[in-house]
Amino acid sequence: MSFFISPAYAEGAAGAPMDSGMFNILFLVGFGLIFYFFMWRPQAKRAKEHKELLGGLTKGDEVITAGGILGKVVNLNEDYVVLEVSEGTELTFQKTHVSAALPKGTIKSI
Repeated sequence: MSFFISPAYAEGAAGAPMDSGMFNILFLVGFGLIFYFFMWRPQAKRAKEHKELLGGLTKGDEVITAGGILGKVVNLNEDYVVLEVSEGTELTFQKTHVSAALPKGTIKSI
């Protein structure tokens, strides 16, 4: 029935295909490198910076919490920090909720 299409026959054996085991290993190594450089390494860097921030907190520092509350550190211990958010108003937070330290005088300028 195929009047216009002539059949194609293979002339000889083709070259040896790439070893599928080697391809799988290279694929897994490449995937592992992508995972490391795009996910694990940046997260570890951020965690290290946050740990250094929390370790360096002292009384008088001005900080912002994860909830967006600005305050001045008036007391801190191992797990908690007390922030003065306005004159005479103090709030207690877990230390891990401090997200950034602000330059001195930021609260007064707002």
